[in-house]
Amino acid sequence: MAQIEVVRDMELESPVLVEGLPGVGLVGKIAADHLVRAFDMDHYASCHCEGLPKVAAYREDDPAVRPPVRIYADEGRDLLVLKSDVPVSPERATAFSTCVTGWLVEEDVTPIYLSGLPAEKDGVPEMYGISTGDGDALLAEHDIAQPSESGLVSGPTGALLSEASQADLDSLGLIVQANKQFPDPEAARVLIVEGIEPIADIEVGTDTLVEQAEEISQARANLAKQMQQAEDESSQAQPLGMYQ
Repeated sequence: MAQIEVVRDMELESPVLVEGLPGVGLVGKIAADHLVRAFDMDHYASCHCEGLPKVAAYREDDPAVRPPVRIYADEGRDLLVLKSDVPVSPERATAFSTCVTGWLVEEDVTPIYLSGLPAEKDGVPEMYGISTGDGDALLAEHDIAQPSESGLVSGPTGALLSEASQADLDSLGLIVQANKQFPDPEAARVLIVEGIEPIADIEVGTDTLVEQAEEISQARANLAKQMQQAEDESSQAQPLGMYQ
């Protein structure tokens, strides 16, 4: 049965969720992994949604098998992180997004969706925000830039944003310039510092993220290669052009 299964009791009040599905530059995954590690977040819920591959995930020095897509929580910060060990096929993203969004609505969660925009960067990567429901008020409150051109977000992150729009769920999409071919810790840092921290009202150091950029790139290289070789596109933002 498709569902989000809560595996640990916690008291959360209208939490913010940071989505970390693999996508362009792996920006969402890198940001999500960093938050979980920095705050030592607890495994809060497991995603048993249609569209997810039937694989068994496990961790170093821990024989317990767990689902590949999990939600972690920090009770004191009212923070949730959706963490994924696998890409979600765009062809199956509709069922997955319906499953997740239904739970977000029930639990009064405000999601922040993350996407990389393939770009040749010059200096600090640029970031802008999009929204559903009343999420535009949050973007304005925190002075997050609006899109400078028309575009779309594809893949499972795009499906989640589309489903949030249909459900009139308050949500935000943060889109950052990112390297299309390689993991991009620098772009993930921009998402954290300029978007996630102010919106979620948290502070998390990112010095280690920058210092460990090479290590992170090596650790994520296999996943990036898998995604490049896949027939389906991963989540990404892309411009539509001026005549759309």
